[in-house]
Amino acid sequence: MRIGIFDPYLDSLSGGEKYMLSIAACLTPRHEVVIFWDPRGEKEIKDKAQEKLGIDISSVIFSQNIFSKDVSFVSRINSSRKYDAIIYLSDGSIPFVLSRLYIHFQFPVEWVKINYKTHFKLKRVHGIFCNSFFTKGYIDKKRGINSTVLYPPIYTLSLHKVRKENMILNVGRFGLNIDGSNYKKQDVLIRVFKSMVDNGLKKWALVLIVGLKEKDQDKLLELKKLSNGYPIHFIENPSNNILFEYYQKSKIYWHASGFGEDLAKYPERAEHFGISTVEAMGLGSVPIVINAGGQKEIIEDTKSGLLWNTVDEVISSTDKLVHNERLLQQMSQEAVERSKKFSGDRFCKELNRIII
Repeated sequence: MRIGIFDPYLDSLSGGEKYMLSIAACLTPRHEVVIFWDPRGEKEIKDKAQEKLGIDISSVIFSQNIFSKDVSFVSRINSSRKYDAIIYLSDGSIPFVLSRLYIHFQFPVEWVKINYKTHFKLKRVHGIFCNSFFTKGYIDKKRGINSTVLYPPIYTLSLHKVRKENMILNVGRFGLNIDGSNYKKQDVLIRVFKSMVDNGLKKWALVLIVGLKEKDQDKLLELKKLSNGYPIHFIENPSNNILFEYYQKSKIYWHASGFGEDLAKYPERAEHFGISTVEAMGLGSVPIVINAGGQKEIIEDTKSGLLWNTVDEVISSTDKLVHNERLLQQMSQEAVERSKKFSGDRFCKELNRIII
């Protein structure tokens, strides 16, 4: 089959794009796969996908983006005839095409209004799949459908034997919500860690790995100033190898997206799944993560990780592991086992059952 893939955020190469590029990589052995993007950017994205995400899409073809605003409706329709199937990452919109259409949702789209045109387009959709039951719950309720859940693929890259260090790790892109709040809540984690140090925590470090755009450098400086005088370190835009080296070295993984937010009103501000959490688990880092969004689906609370609702719970859960090496080791092993549920092989098998 000839399959087209559309991802409007492809150049950011974040977790969502890792999902879509993994789809492309899984399908290329059996199908001709085309990504709708400016062909002039093909080499850059392929190189970055390999270096930053560890995904080989060298066999994927890049072709004109038929979903660009510069492409007329008639041209899009005519071009869509050339494909047996199109996989479309939706921001809430549903295109009209003449091939089989599969819609993928990665986050709740509560702001989208449903009208008769939407219902008409939905009838032509061959399949809808989401990245978590958290996302599915909102999508299904909004559209009155029963979508499929296809968890993201998680690949753990163990480069060499690395000794665990007294390190708490957090991984996430740096970004701000519309109201100016920090999306991944690195500021919250910094304050929590500082409080722990002020209250006696010694010989532990907090490492924040951030995906950063040039325009956000000044804002990141504010976090660095907040961290002054404490064992808090920043790693910006690391390669895939360096990222996984830190996963291997860390003992504890923190995550806080959604904390302090009105998630009933803005559910998209919670983590929609939590790829970095599972990557950390796969290399034995014990997750202590917020009890919200897709994070609740990843870990088995008190077995393969710990869920928290308040800052005090972050501190008490971390203290519990810091001062109990046996428990830390036990939960580390359970985290590794739990991560296998989200393997890349599983993803490809389930994907091929959906795209038929």
